[in-house]
Amino acid sequence: MFKQLKKITNALRVPSIEEREMNYLNGSLDRIDLEYRQRQVDRGLFRNSF
Repeated sequence: MFKQLKKITNALRVPSIEEREMNYLNGSLDRIDLEYRQRQVDRGLFRNSF
C-alpha cells in the first residue's frame, strides 16, 4: 500500500528549478545546442517568475 502511495506522490510532485534546468540541458542534441541552452539557463530562462 505504501509503495502505491509513494508512486502517486512522486507522479504528482513538481520538479525543482534545478531538475528542470538539468532536463533541459540533457535534451541537447550536440555541443552547439548545449552551449546555446547553457546561455539560456544562465540568462534565467527557468528562474524568471511571471
